[in-house]
Amino acid sequence: MNYKPGYLALYKSGELERRAKTLNERLAACDICSRECGKNRLEGKLGHCNSGLLPIVSSYCSHHGEEPVLSGSRGSGTIFFGNCNMRCVYCQNHQISQSPTAQKKNEISIQTLAERMLYLQDELKCHNINLVTPSHFVPQIVSALVEAVPQGLHLPLVYNTSSYDSLKTLKELDSVIDIYLADIRYADNKLARHYSHARYYVDHARAAIIEMQRQVGDLVTDGDGVAQKGLIVRHLILPNDIAGSAESLKWLVKKVSPRVAVSIMSQYYPTNRAYKYDEINRKITSQEYQRVVDLVEKLGIENGWLQDMASSETYRPDFTDEQPFEGKRKRKRRRER
Repeated sequence: MNYKPGYLALYKSGELERRAKTLNERLAACDICSRECGKNRLEGKLGHCNSGLLPIVSSYCSHHGEEPVLSGSRGSGTIFFGNCNMRCVYCQNHQISQSPTAQKKNEISIQTLAERMLYLQDELKCHNINLVTPSHFVPQIVSALVEAVPQGLHLPLVYNTSSYDSLKTLKELDSVIDIYLADIRYADNKLARHYSHARYYVDHARAAIIEMQRQVGDLVTDGDGVAQKGLIVRHLILPNDIAGSAESLKWLVKKVSPRVAVSIMSQYYPTNRAYKYDEINRKITSQEYQRVVDLVEKLGIENGWLQDMASSETYRPDFTDEQPFEGKRKRKRRRER
């Protein structure tokens, strides 16, 4: 299957440039993410995401620790954007997501962002361009695509998100994004606000995931098992079932797709400010892990992956290093059909 990303046709028709213009205009009273803070980022004012006009890239590399369909044999071309529109007290990427002053030095131009996409494609030979924490930089990303496509960019785009996204913004990404890699963090808005300072997270995330599924459908891979298009949903198991695993997984199967690709993550470890909360100041137990594994079986979720229990020890990024990840050790539960 000779897959061509949709953004190539959008560029050819002039639609991609039109969308970049529309998105950039919205930065004047920013409503790009679900926060809709209204700050004038065109003039350099900082939104709730602690970001102004220029994109912030904290790291970019070939990542071999993503889900197997993304990493393949040559790695996923990850671009880690600085700052975030959430404030998870246990964030494992807190070095770059919650240190806005330190991230200022990582501001780059749109042209440089385009060049880094091309570097991941042409020099590192990655399978895709993986945009990590992109929600607050969508206008800048689409503008960079307008620069990169005429220079030869042709890889599938991965939108790697917490799912605290604006529905209005996601609709501008229809046919731009090929693969959505979306979190479903909580099933309870009160818990989301308490641990991630994210109001109405469940409502926003579920609406976002349904829109993502509408755009790209179930996961499609090529002959080598590498993702070309579709939705993957990640679910991080949290101590004391704070993630609401049963409710979220049942919702995915019933409301999104019975064939939804789900990545169950057991890598939680208490970091950042988790020590302030006794109920999450520990790793998950084998019993907590097994309950979710059993639930996956019961719900008939056949497409996806399960991390093993050792993941909390091996998945500890250090963004002071050019290669911040040692690798995300996942074991594949079942082969995608």
